[in-house]
Amino acid sequence: MKKLVIVALFLFGATASAQEGDAAKGAELAATCAACHGKDGNSANAIWPKLAGQNAKYLEKQLHDFQAGGKDQSQGRYDPSMAPMVANLSDQDIADLAAYYAAQETQLGAVKKEFLELGKKIYFQGDAERGVAACAACHGATGQGLDLAGYPAVSGQHPEYTIKQLKDFSWAKRANDDNAVMRDIANRMSEQQIEAVAHFMLGLH
Repeated sequence: MKKLVIVALFLFGATASAQEGDAAKGAELAATCAACHGKDGNSANAIWPKLAGQNAKYLEKQLHDFQAGGKDQSQGRYDPSMAPMVANLSDQDIADLAAYYAAQETQLGAVKKEFLELGKKIYFQGDAERGVAACAACHGATGQGLDLAGYPAVSGQHPEYTIKQLKDFSWAKRANDDNAVMRDIANRMSEQQIEAVAHFMLGLH
């Protein structure tokens, strides 16, 4: 139970960084990312994540994990679209990109009424009967996460993207979560809970 309270729904993972990011340089590098993630990190396509406002430490971990997965699909996080994009990034490039996106503002959306009640309950209270921890324990009351711990921001994220990630964790198709905490939590959630909380986080702020 203690483990559940600590971890909640940290969707993406954490690691420490030895690099100091330069947002201005990151803006130049981000021009390559704009086609999918939008000029300011607010992607127009719901299957691609919004990066705007995401915590820098989390972003750095994901980019390093994509690099690892591109070299060996059993390591890190593999994605056929991301692998070639990150292959030649240096540690400094990654830190700069993370700093740039972290400085951008996330665009929020309206929460559909049918998801509001259940989504709010799961986010703030979890489901003790199923062993699902409250998302707010790690992601905070406004969904901003905790950068020092590497817990990602979830506020404003596309529901479609969030649903896919939670299901991938549940099925262990995604396994770059520290100590398998997201796999453990997502596996306990019903599809209805996943859908509701993903839509609720779109308007969380």
